[in-house]
Amino acid sequence: MLAVRAYELMIIFDGDLDDAGVSEQLKLVTAAVEAGGGTVAKRDMWGRRRFAYEINHKWEGVYVVLEIVTEGRDLHEVERQLHLADPVVRHKALRLPEREATRRGLLGEAAPAEAG
Repeated sequence: MLAVRAYELMIIFDGDLDDAGVSEQLKLVTAAVEAGGGTVAKRDMWGRRRFAYEINHKWEGVYVVLEIVTEGRDLHEVERQLHLADPVVRHKALRLPEREATRRGLLGEAAPAEAG
C-alpha cells in the first residue's frame, strides 16, 4: 500500500473558455481524483492571465491550482485525462514535501507558526 501524499496541481485552461466551461472541467478533474480515492482539499482560482509567450496561437489562459491528497498512483489517471482534454493548455502536478503539506493542514495537524 502506498502512503497518502499531498500534491499541488496547476491547470491552465484555454483563455476562450468561459467561467461555466472552467467549472465543468474542474468538476471532471475533481470526479477523477475522487474516483481514485483522493480528495481535492483546496481550489485556488487565479483567473485569467496573459502568457509570457504564445501557446497554441493563444496569449492568455485561466489558471487554477488544486491541492490534492491521494496516493501517487491515483494521480496518473487524472494527468492522462488532462493531457487528452482539449480545453487544457498546460498542467503540472508537484508532490508537496511532508513538512509543507503538514503546515498547510493537508496531512495530520497543522503546526503553529513559529516566531523568528
